[in-house]
Amino acid sequence: MTIEERISNCTRCRLYKNRTNAVPGEGTYDGEIVFIGEGPGKKEDELGRPFVGRAGELLDELLFVAGLKREDVFITNVVKCRPPDNRDPRKDEKKACLPYLRKQLEMIKPRVICTLGNHATSHFLGSGGISKKHGKVFEKDGLTIVPLYHPAAALYNPNLKEVMEEDFKFIKNKILT
Repeated sequence: MTIEERISNCTRCRLYKNRTNAVPGEGTYDGEIVFIGEGPGKKEDELGRPFVGRAGELLDELLFVAGLKREDVFITNVVKCRPPDNRDPRKDEKKACLPYLRKQLEMIKPRVICTLGNHATSHFLGSGGISKKHGKVFEKDGLTIVPLYHPAAALYNPNLKEVMEEDFKFIKNKILT
């Protein structure tokens, strides 16, 4: 059974009970970079694909700024099923999905992990706030991690879009060269 099939059939936590589709992630397993968000939203749950709503459209624009396309990278989330009412994933839900995320990272062997937003960043780097960590490079447990604002943040605060574009240019110019 593939990792995608295992995720799609998972019943390890309560989130499976309300999902339409699990969202394993998508992209290349041969890429250098993985983008990891918090969890699927409504549109993602409907389609079974990560970042396909308005935040996904902005992510596509930001990837373009970095000279990347979706097919060049792998995009996934910490949790693979949508939490009800878009609430934050609970600790036990994240823990239930962790083996899947670890397996994906083991299979991909990315050079860089870009965490999208505070929740994904804290999953890898602990608490401390995305505003202090975004656009910086961290080395932890043999992984290179670059925290970034979640694209949805710019939908609520348009002033962040320029900052996010600069962070993605940093990826292009300093990380991927």
